[in-house]
This record gives sequence, structure tokens and C-alpha cells, in this order.
Amino acid sequence: MIRIEHPIEFQDTYDLTRIGSLDELLFFDIETTGFSGDTSSLYLIGCTWHRDGRWNMTQYFADGPEAERQALTDFFEMLKRYRVLVHFNGDGFDIPYLLKRCTHHKLNYSFDGLVSLDIYKKIRPLKKLLGLDSLKQKAIERFLGVDRTDVFSGGELIEVYKEYLRSRDDRLFHLLILHNEDDLKGMPSILPILNYADMFKSPFTLESQEVCGPNPFLSLTWKNPYSIPVPLEYDSAPVSMELHRDTLTCNISLYQGELKFFYPNYKDYYYLPMEDTAIHKSVGGYVDKDARRKATARACYTRKCGLFLPQFGPLWAPALKEDYKGLLDYVEYSPDLLAGQEAADSYARQILDYVSRKQD
Repeated sequence: MIRIEHPIEFQDTYDLTRIGSLDELLFFDIETTGFSGDTSSLYLIGCTWHRDGRWNMTQYFADGPEAERQALTDFFEMLKRYRVLVHFNGDGFDIPYLLKRCTHHKLNYSFDGLVSLDIYKKIRPLKKLLGLDSLKQKAIERFLGVDRTDVFSGGELIEVYKEYLRSRDDRLFHLLILHNEDDLKGMPSILPILNYADMFKSPFTLESQEVCGPNPFLSLTWKNPYSIPVPLEYDSAPVSMELHRDTLTCNISLYQGELKFFYPNYKDYYYLPMEDTAIHKSVGGYVDKDARRKATARACYTRKCGLFLPQFGPLWAPALKEDYKGLLDYVEYSPDLLAGQEAADSYARQILDYVSRKQD
């Protein structure tokens, strides 16, 4: 087995103390000859760690099939010094794979007692909102503007590793090491993506609201304790939105005119065609039979005129619609709707969820 260790540098772009003390963190990434820990083998484990004010890298390279066991042993012995394991899709691949290889070599190691922070799992719910074409590490690096030296994928390097075992060519060895090194350097570099996850777990505080324009819209501004690295924009009626640093600004088209409230239990109502409204049977029984008929789901409503705010999920009642099949619910607008912190925060999250669903 070949062990490589040297200092590394990367830009400090994320407050790592949100994860844990710097000396408690261990970033890691593995390289394998296949996807299954039962039928393929491990050939490289890379780690990035912090000590005495600087970042360092350690790589355990299996320079032959017999070296895999030693690479696993050295890695797990090193792991005992850390509390938080940081990785990219490690919960889905790297950790189960390592445990299978430990079982294969009859090594009694585990990840028990460690905090596992999977960057992939943290951002997976945000893929649509962020407009990511995939959740691969390189795609996130492109989103954040991170430069990438390595041009090979892990799959492409399997044959390179096999050729290295045959030829012992130093050039091939350096290709393998570089790929893993770039993954490790890239992992801290993509940590700013976690600002989005941090933001969406934190409260949005409404700073201002104002009705504007002859075609009325509601202008809203929220603040958040966290700041994101790359702004997000969306513009499609009824929502125009920009998320920039710690500020969410939205213009929401208001509906001015008449909407309908549809009663859910239509079988308990009569519809009055002349009045174009529904009344409960307890009252409708006194109406002439020729002036009433049994209500249907589509014809069981009352009408209301006013200025209405769209809502993108259950938040305020009563919820009104343009018609029975209307895609949006509305509530009669009043500044008091958003006066409370809980309602203001919930509405911000509704908008972000709505925009995320519309990114398809």
C-alpha cells in the first residue's frame, strides 16, 4: 500500500463551525473498481483533515489486490480521531461499500458513533429550485463556479487502474491520485451549497409589503439569517422572485374581481340558479322547488368580490377559486395576513416550493 500525505489549500467559503469543530471534521472519498462491494474492490481512500491551523490530505492507495486490507485498516484507525464524517453521497455508496469490504476481509470496523454529513442528501431536495441538471459533484462545482482540473470520471479510471497494475506506469498512478485529490479539494469547495439548506431551515422574516401598480401586485421582502452564494431568479405569473444573498424579494400578482368559495360537502346544499349561489338544505327547504336544485361539486359555491392574494398551499381560510378546476387558491388580501412571523415565514416557503415545482 502507498500512503500519500501533504498540506493542501482551499478557499474558506463556508462557516464549518456550523458542522463541528474544525479538528473534529474528516472529509473523505473513495475510488473503486465497481459499484458493488461484493464483486469489486477498493483501490483508493482519500481524506482531508484540519490540524494546527492548516488543511492536510492523506490518501491510501492499494497498489495491488493484497493492499486493500491495509488501506481499510489504516483509514479506520485514522477515523477514530474524528467525530464528524463529511462526504458526497457517502451514505448511499461509500459507507456501505467500505463496510462490505471490511466484511470481506473480516475486519471488525464500523461507523458507529460518528456524525455523518452527506452533502448530496442535504441538497437533493433543492435540485429543481437551484436549476441543477444533475446532483453529481462536478455539476455542483459548475453551479458554484469552482474550477476543475481532472477530466476523468471514476468509472473511466477503472481501466486506468487495471492498466497501472499491469504496467506500474507512474503517469497512470498520478492520474488516479489526481482524480481523488480533486474530489477531495472539490468537496470543501462545494460546501457553500449548504447555505441553501441552512437558509431553508431558518426563519424568513418579512421586512416589507406593499400593493403596487394599476394591475395590482404585492411586493414582498424577507430577510434570512443565512446568505447564499449564487442568486436565484424566477419570473412566471403570478410570481416574480429573486433570492439574493440573505434577501428574498417577490412580486405576487393579485386578483381583483369576483371569486368563488366551493363548499366541500355539496350534498348538503341546494343551488339557486337565479341567484347563482348555494345555500344549505336547512335553509333551502323553504325555497320554492322550482327555484332550487340539488347542488353538484361544480355548482356549490358562494361568490365574493375584492382583492385576493394567491396561496400555494393550505395556509389561510376560506380559500377561493376562479372556478371549480382552478389551479390556484386565493384568500382575500389584507396586510394583517402576513403580520405574524409564522404566517409570513410559511408564505415565503410556499412561494419557494411553488417555484421549485414549476422548474420542471
